[in-house]
Amino acid sequence: MKRKTLPFISAMFAIILLLTACGNENNSTNNGSASNDADKQDKRVVEHLYGETEIPEKLDRVLSLRPSFTDHILALEEKPFAVTGEEQYGGGYIPYLADQLDGVEIVGNQASIDLEKILSLNPDLILIDDYVASQVYEDLNKIAPTIVIGTEDPDAQNDPDYWQEDFLKIAEIYGKTELAEKKIKELDQKVAAAKEEISKLESKNLAFLRIRKDAIQLYAESGHPMNSLLYKDLGFMPSDLTDPEERKDLSLEVVPDMNADYIFLQVDSSGGPDNLSTIKESPLWQGLSAVKNNNVEETDFWIYKGWGVIGRTQIIDEVLSYIK
Repeated sequence: MKRKTLPFISAMFAIILLLTACGNENNSTNNGSASNDADKQDKRVVEHLYGETEIPEKLDRVLSLRPSFTDHILALEEKPFAVTGEEQYGGGYIPYLADQLDGVEIVGNQASIDLEKILSLNPDLILIDDYVASQVYEDLNKIAPTIVIGTEDPDAQNDPDYWQEDFLKIAEIYGKTELAEKKIKELDQKVAAAKEEISKLESKNLAFLRIRKDAIQLYAESGHPMNSLLYKDLGFMPSDLTDPEERKDLSLEVVPDMNADYIFLQVDSSGGPDNLSTIKESPLWQGLSAVKNNNVEETDFWIYKGWGVIGRTQIIDEVLSYIK
């Protein structure tokens, strides 16, 4: 009897094993599909200057390889995982944002990106401009999804207000467009209030000078977000030597011809302080009305601050403190 039942039991056992195996295979297939669906739901596609890139929905380790992008990210109440340092300032953080970047990794500078360190950080996303992209886009894109912020439109490239488009693009990436629009509106209101204060000045001719190691440069009325903020948005009048479009070198002998009521200075860290000391000793400098009236102010990195909400807000606050 036992011999007759054994084949039957064996057959039944084999069928159960087969069904179980098939069930496991189906479950595995279903689980794989579910996993794939989950992967698709957790990612999205972003259009940018170099095409389309799939990025994670949740962003924890974003690398910002341009100072203005760092300003944008912080303005959106996020924090980059790594940034480029500024060679002019010892390779460290951009100074006006340094207090908000404590603990953030530095991955070289825009002229020399540290690919090995970026690889070791295992980033979720890398944000770069067209300049960096022209050098290392392919290398970066092999490490992590890389988005190139900017435009090929020459008119837009020369628009000093185009920084807002970059800001809104990064806001789109973070899913914070409404917050970005709110920040821009708040900045516009601050600009309007400051312009009203500046309009009350009896004389408001302004010269913005950059003191370099061997040069005195006078910034133009336009062509840079900082210039546009000072002259177009805030309503300062350009000095007699300020060019509408081009930054130019000045000799100390012609500096008095600026006829500036206010002089704002950017002093380069390398050689700039020594040159400024020499300039201040000159009777030509000492004879300027702005110097006599204590209307000369050394700024902190306005040429960098002009590209973002945080920086522009600081410029306005500093301008108001100067004129008061």
